[in-house]
Amino acid sequence: MEPDALRFGGGLGSSLIHPVAALMLIFAVAFMLFLPRNRVLVPFLLMVFLQPLGQVIVAGGIHFPLSRIVFLAGLLKLAIAKAPSKKGRLAGGFNPLDKACIGCALSYAAAFVLLYGNSAALINRLGYLVDSLGAYFLLRFLVQDEADVRRVIKLFALIAVVAAAGMLNEQRSGQDVFGMFGGHRSDGLSLSVSAVRDGKIRSQGPFRIYLDAGVFGATLLPFFLWLWQDRRSRTVAAMGIIASAVMAWTSSSSTPLMAYAGTVGALALWRFRNQMRPIRWALVLTLVTLHLVMKAPVWALIGRVDLTGSSSGYQRFQLIDQAIRHFGDWWLLGAKDYDKWGWDSWDLTDEYVLCALQGGLATLAFLIAMITQGFGKIGRARKLVSGDRGQEWGLWCLGAALFAYVMAFFGIGMNSQMQVEWFALFAIISASTFNAKQVVRPSATTSNDWELVAMPIGDSHFYQSEVSTGGTFRS
Repeated sequence: MEPDALRFGGGLGSSLIHPVAALMLIFAVAFMLFLPRNRVLVPFLLMVFLQPLGQVIVAGGIHFPLSRIVFLAGLLKLAIAKAPSKKGRLAGGFNPLDKACIGCALSYAAAFVLLYGNSAALINRLGYLVDSLGAYFLLRFLVQDEADVRRVIKLFALIAVVAAAGMLNEQRSGQDVFGMFGGHRSDGLSLSVSAVRDGKIRSQGPFRIYLDAGVFGATLLPFFLWLWQDRRSRTVAAMGIIASAVMAWTSSSSTPLMAYAGTVGALALWRFRNQMRPIRWALVLTLVTLHLVMKAPVWALIGRVDLTGSSSGYQRFQLIDQAIRHFGDWWLLGAKDYDKWGWDSWDLTDEYVLCALQGGLATLAFLIAMITQGFGKIGRARKLVSGDRGQEWGLWCLGAALFAYVMAFFGIGMNSQMQVEWFALFAIISASTFNAKQVVRPSATTSNDWELVAMPIGDSHFYQSEVSTGGTFRS
């Protein structure tokens, strides 16, 4: 397929929808519109992640993938539903993280339209705005409190178990059961045929590609480890932990395995959580030193990553290297001719490079702002709850999930499915740091004084605090 067709979402000229997919869509939209807010997450997430891919409705030359129809139904629900609290429809109100997300989406869309200057680009970016901002603010609306956070994680565990079972079957049969409903990839191949590279089957389950499937599993591990704190949910958590490892492994790709390793590494730093500043500076100094002493730039190390014996780390290195070399070509609005810069340079399998080359420097800056805002909010909330290991561990797990995505973005570009998991993470971060419980604890100054402290949700036990006089206050 020509690069321009890929950029503008070119594909089938007529609708393609399997009866199973049509039924799933009808039930999902109906449930989303008529179920109460705290139950809408179930049909929404199940439809986004378990629908047969490649299904699309074409109306007036405009493509409506089934996920986009679900997003539109979600926006309608958001418009007609009552606000969950007096504070508004979003947990904690409109925050800087929301602004960074809007900035990233709008700058990406505007740069793309201005660069190409035609109706096809405009239609493409309007669809992108529905997929991105629609999904983001729907999840912000649906994830309000600890019960919603647990519901999201349990649903992800269910999705991961179903996907892992299908991916294991692919390793045995070479057939993807999720693709046996008429779906097709963008290259025209049936989704029912598993991808193979150097003799290794790359399982993809219900996802667009094996990279998405493996990264989805790898980045969920911290959620399941957090859920393990709840004794009533340990069976679900254990199933999720196993499914996470299976998805990363059966994808047979280095990017998911690197994300999984990054997750484990971040979780392992838990015992050094109060010494992270010197650790971060040590990492920066190490990278700078390597850049000075290596014959190649430090980002050339990405080209040496091959955990499966069949990876294309060199292509990732070339993407970064060529983007840096052609900075003057893309910094304002992105670039049209990046597909001619080198081998497979049309395949933007790097989220940072994708944002830069299709949205310019502003879009890349907003993406980085989202990440830094996420880490900043987690860090500030963790300081507030210092000493409460349950609360701290929950926030640390959120940081580990975000770090896993930072790692994965060097080898994957997001689509609508992965965006939903990415946005769900930010919805959980916002709910866990802004929708705080007000609890009373002894003041550090005197034993008889009390102070109010904002503590994020996520504590699995009932918090109470006592003073020397024996008085007890509960949240």
